[in-house]
Amino acid sequence: MHDMHFKPLDEEDRKKNQYLERVNHAPYFMISMIIMAVLILFTTAVLLGVF
Repeated sequence: MHDMHFKPLDEEDRKKNQYLERVNHAPYFMISMIIMAVLILFTTAVLLGVF
């Protein structure tokens, strides 16, 4: 393996990291809303199917 050389972050790298921290995340709220909607639709279909 070759040696890795690290350099201190400059201002441009810091701005890129801040942007990626802000943008690059999983949409947990949307995922939970979709799961809840599917469960409500399934429950409604089952209840309507019983009667």
